[in-house]
Amino acid sequence: MKRIMTILLAVAFAMSLPAKQNAATAPQLQFDASKSETRVMTMPDGQLVKYTAYEGMYFVTNVEDSAYQTINVYVPEGATQQTPIFLRTYVGGYMASKAGQPQAGDATGRALREGYVVAIPGSRGLNSTVTATKTDKKAGIKKGQTIYTGRAPKAILDLKAAIRFLRHFDKEMPGDAERIITDGTSAGGAMSALMGATGNNTAYEPMLRAMGAANERDDVFASICFCPITDLDHADMAYEWLYNGTDSRQQGDKEVLAVSDELKALFPAYVNSLKLRTPDGTLLTADNYLDFIKSELMRAAQIAKNAGADIPDSIGFKFNAESGFGVPPINGGMTGGAPKAAQGTMPQMMARRGGGQKAGEYIIDLDMPKYMNYVVTTLPLKTAPAFDTQGVCGQAASGENEEFGDRTGTSVNFTEFGAQKSGLALTDEIKENARLLNPMNFIGDKETDVAPHWYIRHGARDRDTSFPIPLNLALKLQNAGKDVNYLLAWNRPHSGDYSLDELFGWLKELLP
Repeated sequence: MKRIMTILLAVAFAMSLPAKQNAATAPQLQFDASKSETRVMTMPDGQLVKYTAYEGMYFVTNVEDSAYQTINVYVPEGATQQTPIFLRTYVGGYMASKAGQPQAGDATGRALREGYVVAIPGSRGLNSTVTATKTDKKAGIKKGQTIYTGRAPKAILDLKAAIRFLRHFDKEMPGDAERIITDGTSAGGAMSALMGATGNNTAYEPMLRAMGAANERDDVFASICFCPITDLDHADMAYEWLYNGTDSRQQGDKEVLAVSDELKALFPAYVNSLKLRTPDGTLLTADNYLDFIKSELMRAAQIAKNAGADIPDSIGFKFNAESGFGVPPINGGMTGGAPKAAQGTMPQMMARRGGGQKAGEYIIDLDMPKYMNYVVTTLPLKTAPAFDTQGVCGQAASGENEEFGDRTGTSVNFTEFGAQKSGLALTDEIKENARLLNPMNFIGDKETDVAPHWYIRHGARDRDTSFPIPLNLALKLQNAGKDVNYLLAWNRPHSGDYSLDELFGWLKELLP
């Protein structure tokens, strides 16, 4: 039924496009090597990086929104056909993102300096619109009507089309399309996860064909996901399961607390259904999940402390300051301090500020209620629900409600809980769009080519989504046999492209 629904949606989408031209006049994807510009980027340390820019290339032939459906490619001096391609999406908040230029202060500039070809595609989002130039009765469009072009699953379709474009012109452009590394933060982290988790899945194929994407593969080599706002189907229940017991939630609005209690009660069945195993092989259930999160926070804090961070015991940590040994075995037997791939430049806020603990100190325990209360003092909690808010406790639509709306600009509930509370029913179309936007649905699918390598980071004080969301993603990938480097990065808020020495050290090990 799901397959049939996907095909029907694709047909409906295709009907809204202009009639196909004959083969002789149909538009073709193009890459013109002569349309380029040589530029120089100055890095923060003063180093100059020379590169060639190829910009404004459409990655589909049936362009619905010319403002966003293009890709820019930047080739550093010395790049060859064997050079890896670093693909950065700047999607945020599930909004539209134009094809951007490399920035000296983030991973794109660093990638250029390291010699990678950098690709920055645009993509439509919940706020992208065009104005209809003519009436199309069959498609239900009136001349002058505002059409929302980027509602789910349009963003991931655009990014897949961009990957196919890179493969289509692999021989013409420097860079190896068999070694594409995706990177994104927040909703962009979710898009990076989707690019990595849904490679070549046939559910997207009819829609990609209707768009005029290249007839190529869209799997990638590696995915970098910073604080991914993903698994939206279950993000509300995970959020309340983790934060329901904090003073902030318990002392807040009673109606919101009642909703929080209901959502919290839904999470155990979901997490138990995943049948995830921790790195030491322990079956992860709702009964031991909080202990797992605790061990991950202790691991992250220990890595930071070994690098010189001053971690106060006032936020719940307990230390043994007299041991002359390294880190005790936690999280499946990690010993001896930070693993090589988890080392790197620590943020300024983590630097030791005089005094501190004795050498050889290690973390032996964490008071989780105290720590969770600390997290929510750094940034207030979202309301309950955190994502599917429309019509629940009289709340307005969230960005995620807009994301699952339609081309007329409506907003809709996308979870059974939200729909029930607002008195609405989920349509098959909304259910299918939610499925297509959740990487958890495709990991382990025999019809999908999932990226073999993953780098997942979520801040240890990031409350934009709950810790279980990135941890579930990491463990499901790891359980499926993928190479996964994940961490609840110590003292990080909702952010991305940090600890670049660490990130590019990891890439260097993958790409000698």
